[in-house]
Amino acid sequence: MRFQAPQLGALGVTFTAFRAMQFVSLVAIIGIVANFINEIVSNQRDAPDVLVGTLAVGSIATLYVSISYILYYDGLLPLLIAGGIDLALMIAAIVVAVTIGKPLSLLKCELLPQPAAPTTTFTMSISARDYASAAAKYNNYLALITTDQPHCYEIKAVWGLGIALCVLFAFSAVLCVGLWRRTKGDAAPPKDIEG
Repeated sequence: MRFQAPQLGALGVTFTAFRAMQFVSLVAIIGIVANFINEIVSNQRDAPDVLVGTLAVGSIATLYVSISYILYYDGLLPLLIAGGIDLALMIAAIVVAVTIGKPLSLLKCELLPQPAAPTTTFTMSISARDYASAAAKYNNYLALITTDQPHCYEIKAVWGLGIALCVLFAFSAVLCVGLWRRTKGDAAPPKDIEG
């Protein structure tokens, strides 16, 4: 038995394209942030909360995007609920983009030094005693992104992809509502004019 996605024309193709773009963006974000966290932990430092939160939101969103598209392809996706979840993920992406991007808006990566060696070591001048405060955690994040040019460009890429995800989830929520209206219109029985 061969499964087919609902025959919904251009809306269905657009929904598929948006899910593919969301998936690619999320996988890129997860890869870059996981690399950051790996480098930080290998240097025996605690990962900044903003990176851990970004990784968690990205992982949950990737799982949702994958499952929702499989359900859509099988014609089992509750479209209104999916639209609501897309709106919630849009809000989460906005929070992530704002949190990550707060110190990045005025940062010029080209002014930072080039990496000195192929292996990256993070030199952060924050003592373990001061690390408990919120300001020290924020300074830890600033020290991470201002280490050198590659780290700056990578975190700016995460920021840009986060902004793109905000737009993608907003439009996919609208698409879910449009698909729901289309399927609701197709499911309505024809009116009998003669009877």
